[in-house]
Amino acid sequence: MGTLELVEIAGIVLFALLALLTGGVWIGIALLICGWIAMLFVQGIPIGAVLATNSWSGSASWSLAALPLFIWMGEILFRTRLSEEMFRGLSPWLGWLPGRLMHVNVLGCGLFGSISGSSAATTAMIAKIALPELKKRGYDEMVSLGSLAGAGTLGILIPPSITMVVYAVAANVSIIQIFLAGFLPSLIVMALYSGYIAVWSLMNPDKTPPAPPKMSFREKLKESANLIPVALLIALVFATLLLGWATATECAAWGVLGSLAIAAWSRSLTWKSFWDSVMGATRLTCMIMLILTGAGFMSIAMGYTGIPNALASWVESFDLSPYALIAVLTVMYILLGAALDGLSMIVLTTVVVLPMIQQAGFDLIWFGIFLVLIVEMAEVSPPVGFNLFVLQTMSGRDSLTVARASLPFFFLLVATVAIITVFPDIVMVLPKMAFPG
Repeated sequence: MGTLELVEIAGIVLFALLALLTGGVWIGIALLICGWIAMLFVQGIPIGAVLATNSWSGSASWSLAALPLFIWMGEILFRTRLSEEMFRGLSPWLGWLPGRLMHVNVLGCGLFGSISGSSAATTAMIAKIALPELKKRGYDEMVSLGSLAGAGTLGILIPPSITMVVYAVAANVSIIQIFLAGFLPSLIVMALYSGYIAVWSLMNPDKTPPAPPKMSFREKLKESANLIPVALLIALVFATLLLGWATATECAAWGVLGSLAIAAWSRSLTWKSFWDSVMGATRLTCMIMLILTGAGFMSIAMGYTGIPNALASWVESFDLSPYALIAVLTVMYILLGAALDGLSMIVLTTVVVLPMIQQAGFDLIWFGIFLVLIVEMAEVSPPVGFNLFVLQTMSGRDSLTVARASLPFFFLLVATVAIITVFPDIVMVLPKMAFPG
């Protein structure tokens, strides 16, 4: 096919996709329809057979088995008393820091994000606990809202992450390496968030309430005792991944077993909570699997038409430097984030973007973390940033107020992207240690 013909096909497919999404069609179904439309322009292809083969090969992947297990692990712990104990367990250790209990937002989101894998769930859970407590104690509402909006995105950066699993499957890279690559960037994000809170508090001492009464080390341990089992479970899952003792799927299975044990130990494991966790994990897994099936079919259809290679060659013709390409992609993804959720952004664009990234010499593991950080930006960007919607509901404030509060944390994510772009070894050091050569 000629270049002009490929551009026309791409335009038709893009218009169909936008029309379907605007009409409220599920993203997975919309992708399947657009893949079918693209296939119509290629002669002699048995569309039904390709769809059936792709659907089976995509859903029968062993690495994809980690996805429902990690989702179920988060659903089980979501229904334990962890939510009630989070604020109580973390707050005694933070009284010495400028900003004091506002750091609970960052640490709490980091802790819950590591077992949730979902940005919206992390934001909702910590907001439910922290917002009333911080308001009651006199902390500034704007910084409280902004730090929750930003830190809630840690749910998709700290492994195990649903978004990382989806990217790993879409890009055909190792799930374990993606998980390992997310550790250090997540620590950088948490450090930047806490640093901003500390600096803001030092500059606005009148907006920070006085320090709480001092507690002895033993009293602090007593307050935090109920967090110890969850912390040990998370540490065990991470250590097993890091040391290569088990695959991601095996770690997820042990995580589910451990979360069931914690739920039973905390006496919150009932038949109802167990069944709710199973159904919650099933619904979310089915949604993601439908999206992945649609994305896989559309990827194959795009491959038959030759559009991705033509687009990659077109971008290459501009002779962009690697940094210029990353800058252009950053702007593109931020704009996409104003209309699409994170999973949709990944599955819709990887088939086109990954050839460009490989030609520019970037590692696909590194690009996965870059993409997750961009999705985090989208989560706190109006008009459809999911975290903004969650906090608007939880706080009763209008969307403009929540968006304005989250703006400093949006720019801290931009700073993180700049840091890992200039210093890519931050992302790659752990995967290289675990998988040398």
